Amino acid sequence: MQFVTKPAALISIFQPFTCLLPPTSAYSALSVRAPPLSLRARERADMHQGRQHKCSVLGCTEQHKAVHTIPVSEEIRVQWINFIYNGNVPARVGKKLLVCANHFTSDCFKNLGQYSTGLAQKLLLIEGAVPTIRCKTTDTETASTSGLLDRVHHVACQTDPPTTRSFGTQLSMKTLQPHFRSTGTQKTVSCTDVGVGTSALLPFLTSTPIKRPSKRRRLELEEEEEENPLEGSSVDVEEPHDSTYDPADSATTLTESADVTMESSTPVHKTPTYIVYENCLMELFQVCPVCQRECDMQKRRLGTFLSVEQRCPHCEFYRKWNSQPLVGSTPAGNLQLSTAVYATGASFFKLEKIFRAMQLKMFQYDSFRRHARMYIEPAIVHRWKTAQTAMLEQLSQLQNVVLGGDLRADSPGHCAKFGSYTMMDMRSNTVIDLQLVQSNEVGGSYHMEKEGLKRSLALLEERGVTIDSIVTDRHPQIQKFLREADVTHYYDVWHMEKGLSKKLSKISQNKECEKLKKWLQSIKNHIYWTAASSTSVPERTAKWMSILNHVRDIHNHEDPVFPQCLHPTCTSRDKSKWLTTGTPAFCRLEKVLSNKRVLKDVGKLSPHYQTSSLESFHSVILRFAPKNVVFPFLGMLCRLYLAALHFNENADRPQATTSAGEPLFRLHFPKWKKGECTAKPVKEQPTFHYVDEILDLVFEKVFLDPGPYTDEVLKISIPEDLTAQFERPDKKEVIDRYVTRFSQGPV
Repeated sequence: MQFVTKPAALISIFQPFTCLLPPTSAYSALSVRAPPLSLRARERADMHQGRQHKCSVLGCTEQHKAVHTIPVSEEIRVQWINFIYNGNVPARVGKKLLVCANHFTSDCFKNLGQYSTGLAQKLLLIEGAVPTIRCKTTDTETASTSGLLDRVHHVACQTDPPTTRSFGTQLSMKTLQPHFRSTGTQKTVSCTDVGVGTSALLPFLTSTPIKRPSKRRRLELEEEEEENPLEGSSVDVEEPHDSTYDPADSATTLTESADVTMESSTPVHKTPTYIVYENCLMELFQVCPVCQRECDMQKRRLGTFLSVEQRCPHCEFYRKWNSQPLVGSTPAGNLQLSTAVYATGASFFKLEKIFRAMQLKMFQYDSFRRHARMYIEPAIVHRWKTAQTAMLEQLSQLQNVVLGGDLRADSPGHCAKFGSYTMMDMRSNTVIDLQLVQSNEVGGSYHMEKEGLKRSLALLEERGVTIDSIVTDRHPQIQKFLREADVTHYYDVWHMEKGLSKKLSKISQNKECEKLKKWLQSIKNHIYWTAASSTSVPERTAKWMSILNHVRDIHNHEDPVFPQCLHPTCTSRDKSKWLTTGTPAFCRLEKVLSNKRVLKDVGKLSPHYQTSSLESFHSVILRFAPKNVVFPFLGMLCRLYLAALHFNENADRPQATTSAGEPLFRLHFPKWKKGECTAKPVKEQPTFHYVDEILDLVFEKVFLDPGPYTDEVLKISIPEDLTAQFERPDKKEVIDRYVTRFSQGPV
């Protein structure tokens, strides 16, 4: 069994702690504490790691090593800045201003007692704390605890240096073998015994060797370099004990931190996460850290979240450890995993299979849908609407915007449930609008493309976008609608070339028309050249018809707009490729190329932009919404928004280069070339900043106040399901009527 846990939760197990002893007469004369690091040792460690920062307060000469940054709150920030500059705030203030702990009163700190005893390495301010002490009057490190010195008496006890233990978080193969307990010897530090000796009553305070669980061999991860070489390692530090320790502070620390949480400026969803095996994790709670005896443990699991309660029946030590931070009452890891699965376009059920294979604990699909409905989908809708508003504002300031539009059905054939119409800005190759149409809204899947275009154009007109022209395929309903709307309409060259190539390829299969096979690629090239090199409809038509003379080896034409071919005169080596007038091959070719509708469509071929980027976007949608998976209306819409965010972020990635700066290519064997190899540029790796932004939005805004975001989702018009028009029969009656193909009687 394995769990996903945050490193902060694991580190909290190894933090120093103290425990109150049972209130008996034998123990009343003792004060027990864990040996903390002295103040001088901590200062040396901080100086060694280069953590000293200069206090920004004017006139501060004796700086405390603990410094604090200015808070984000504007009201508190102004008070800090006024204090730093003593009321004379300059016109330009530095970006990083720091105030040391000497300028705060003792009631401004939330963990002063823990810090003074060495149980905390960082002083933490309470919310709303403001510096008030201009000159240093007392030393926060020593004076705050000097009054406690007289209350601490070490009576008849021997003090041992802190003992470190190393645990692995995953099992090694040798761990599975039988292992044995080994007896360790603790080093004894000599000290003065004062008062009555009571060591016989407390064996765990003597220098007698204590039996410990067998040490697990540390896993050697030589292939992975850690950024911090000290992270996760055990360091033995022998330092003199701090004489300013107060057991009252220790007792408060233990009772107030029943649920272990880590103070960190890093958001919970941005901290690293690890996979921890249950056996390795439970080792950390088997032995009481105070009396070194066996403890009782109780586990509680909620999805990927694990809570462990450790209680010692001998010395009443107790602590509760959580594997993840809690956001409200929700484990952060559960919500983070749901958001990551949804935002990356992954499948919950496939991930569930992976978790099951690895024995990783996971929540149910109902929890995933609850997270999606309450937090994730509202965040995705808000993120897309925000990005769309910014794009449309920029386009509204431009003139002659060229757009491209196309429909994608969620399933092949004429029985699609959803049709998503995409509108793209052809100059920037960015998706600016997506309209999802359900087939029962328009009376059939054939009419979805026109309805999607109408909705998209209405939105662009509402936002003040001026359209110069639009490039689409040759859908008859789209042609009529744009003609009536008086919008300049161009046809995508690839769609027309694809239709003509299919017809000519079928004709060339005839035995009498085999010569056409030699001209198929040339005719394809001629379509693109005609569209790109022409500036008017008559010129496109004349160039297009010149191919009928060219295949007969005639290069002068009757049309004055294009009187002759532009290629140089050359002698062909293959005389058999030329077609002859009156042959079946030429007649069939002439019939296809000079068709009235074809000539009309050639005149409207797009001379500049094509919809190839739209086709690329449709392939991106397959990663987020595969056609073999059924989604509800809102689920499909959110996945379309995610695909658009991913495409817009990575559409214009530059080509990757080698270390020497040379562009990278790879060999490609496209299906349509039937085995012919071609070079394809290799682009740089895609980025996923939109996923990080959605995670930030979920944890920092939507989870805290979902109301405004869910209201935005409720504004979306969601049509009723396709089965809503049918009456739902009784389930038992349907089962009674069930028959198989092999037996017409009841099964």
